[in-house]
This record gives sequence, C-alpha cells and structure tokens, in this order.
Amino acid sequence: MPIRHLISIEDVTLDWWNELYALCRDIIARPGDYSLSCSGRVLASLFFEPSTRTNFSFQAAMMRLGGSVFGFSEPGGTSTAKGETLADTVRMMSSYADTIVIRSPHEGAAKAASLYSEVPIINAGDGGHFHPTQTLADLTTISMRRGGIGDMNIGICGDLLNGRTVHSLVTALAMFPNVNYYLISPRELAIPDYMLAYLKKQNQKYIEVTSLESTLPQLDILYMTRIQRERFKDPAAYERLKNVYVLNRRKLQAARKDCLVMHPLPRLDEISRDVDDDPRAVYFDQARYGMFIRMALLLKMTHAPRVPVAPCTPAAGYRCVNPSCVTGTETYLPVLSKENEPDSCAYCDKKMLTIS
Repeated sequence: MPIRHLISIEDVTLDWWNELYALCRDIIARPGDYSLSCSGRVLASLFFEPSTRTNFSFQAAMMRLGGSVFGFSEPGGTSTAKGETLADTVRMMSSYADTIVIRSPHEGAAKAASLYSEVPIINAGDGGHFHPTQTLADLTTISMRRGGIGDMNIGICGDLLNGRTVHSLVTALAMFPNVNYYLISPRELAIPDYMLAYLKKQNQKYIEVTSLESTLPQLDILYMTRIQRERFKDPAAYERLKNVYVLNRRKLQAARKDCLVMHPLPRLDEISRDVDDDPRAVYFDQARYGMFIRMALLLKMTHAPRVPVAPCTPAAGYRCVNPSCVTGTETYLPVLSKENEPDSCAYCDKKMLTIS
C-alpha cells in the first residue's frame, strides 16, 4: 500500500519496505533504465538546518532520475528570515513542486509541513527526533551486506538521547525477527524513555551498557554515532563527553570477522581513520546506498497525485511543553495527539501537559 508522507519510519510497513528495496536493487543493477523516470518532475529541497550528505544525496538522486531540484540550504536568504511561517512556506513550495523534502532543527516540523502540503512530504531530519530516509539507507546497507535483516546483535553507540538516526533505526528494526540491541552510551546521553517504551511495547530485547570495548565481541553490527555538539545547551558538557567513545584499529580486533561497522556520518573523532581500510567498515558504502534508496523513494513519491489540504481536529485539553517541539515556534499549529495515545504530542512524541 502506498504511503502519502514519509514523516516517521513508523509510516513504513514491512511489505512497503520489501517493495522499495526490490526497486532499489533494480536501480543499482540497471541505472540507465531509470535515467528519465522523473523527467518533468520537481523536488523542493527545504533545509532549515545544515546538511551535506542528505541534501546532496537527494539532489543527486533526483538528477539521476532525470528530474529537477530547487530549494535552499540556508534559510537566512529566504522569506523565513522575514518571519514567514512554516505553513506559508510549505503552501508556496507545494504549489511549485511534486514532492517536498524538509530538514529542520525543530522536532515535528515535517509532521507540521504535511498538514499544509498538497504534495508528499519527506522528513530529512527533524531535530533530535527522527531521520527516516537515513534509516532506509541503513536498512539497505544491512540487507546488501548481510543478505537480509534479522537474527542479529546490533550495538548502537554514542549520543542515543539526541540521535534521530538512532531513534529511526531502532523503530525500523522492530519490523524484523530476532534483533537484539546493545544500547551503548554514557548515562547522560541514554536513549529517551519514549524509545524504551516503544521497544518494550514491541517485545524487543535490549540492554543498556556504557562500555564499547566489552560489548564488541557480541556484535554482528556496530552502529557508531557522533556526540552532537549542536544539541548541547552546555558547552562544558559537550567537551566532557565528545570523545567518550573512539573506535580504532586496535579496539576493532576484538570484533567478529564479519561484523559491520556503520555510521550515518558525518564523523568527528569517534571512528579513527585507521579503521577506514578495514573490510568491516561500510560507512562510505552506506552513504552510496543512501542515494540509491532515495532514488527508489523519489520514484514512488514524485508521481503521487496532488491531494487538497484537509482540515484536522485539534486535541482538546492538552499542551505540548517540549521546548524542541515545532509547536513552540509555529504557535498557530493545532494541538494534535498521537493515535491511541491522547496525552502524547503527534509532532514530537513527548508527553503533553493536561490543561483545564
């Protein structure tokens, strides 16, 4: 069944993933057959936050399909700097484009954009919340390198509190059988409670640990992430934690011979350069797979019909108090609750405050 918007990896069903991955593999095998697949189609690229890989990956994907791209990577040069709302920006862009890809520092921005767009919205990262297309790249890498997903131990290491790639990956892997999680982080950057609640709800096996070295021998996949300076309010805290995990060639000797070392990039010092030549290091291949799976995604979504914006019913009696939620800056947005969770914000997934 097709999906309208890709806001969260929860929008992806197993059947839809299998269909998308099959298309991706065919594009990799026969790229020339798809070189004009999006001819005449236009992608709007709205990056309210800096990006290299994701931004250029989408652009390269659209151009390889024969389509066109317009947009911005610095909102300071747009009407946003004049105070234009996200809703108005999206309404305008959806009148020009066939699909919109959006990145924002505010959690729930892509969900908010979907309320005002007549064309599909693709979430390219919303604050420390989710990053579903990176997860599609991660799933593609695991599938290509292991022949499938499941029956594996995965260690996810680094900033699990703010890591949107982490949150999306954990959510996606719940679709597959017998995945065991080693959540490796300092206590200050442990995975959020709402993600642990999700794992428990899905009956997933996990263990929270602080040591990378002692965990390495158990892993089929090590997913490294950087400590994200831009998410810290206290610079001193970042300086204290920034190099808490560093993977180098010596430490990697303890890992299994067929262990995959992954990273969503960019990296800082958490993976030493002496790991790059190890055949288990697949993070640069991961970036290339990301372009191909985004080609498959765009091929599906840019051909979707335009759908008029539909009114939504606000959730009465609640207010989101998450300072990172998009509702804090876009104050006109209706208060929305998650389906079957009336006290959880539909934008950022955090618990809301009950008001009289």
